[in-house]
Amino acid sequence: MTRERWGIAHIFSSINNTIVHITDVTGAETIAIASGGQVSDKDMNKGKPFTAMKVARKAAEKAQAAGVTNLHIRIRAPGGNKSKIPGQGAQPAIRALARAGFRIGTIEDITPISHDGIRKKGGRRGRRV
Repeated sequence: MTRERWGIAHIFSSINNTIVHITDVTGAETIAIASGGQVSDKDMNKGKPFTAMKVARKAAEKAQAAGVTNLHIRIRAPGGNKSKIPGQGAQPAIRALARAGFRIGTIEDITPISHDGIRKKGGRRGRRV
């Protein structure tokens, strides 16, 4: 009989990068971590969906070796005064974790939302291209 072991997959997805961090249920102990820079040699590809799939697969292999069978998923975008929408790598990362054989528990969004925070960078007239 195999024992169930739960973990939490923290997926940070921005325009520029995707980071998958798998911890135990308390969130205190890191089981596996992988980012776009570990699987891609080009900076422009770090936030892309294919790279996110490879990142999730790499983190999943480490987690399965540690005995994790089930995952809760927490998705995070940059938030604050930056983008509140996760990057294009979030959904492929979830799909790759599901395909790796994990049972998915809950999926929640933990993007930090500012409550009238600081001014956005770029100056009075915004970023001029």
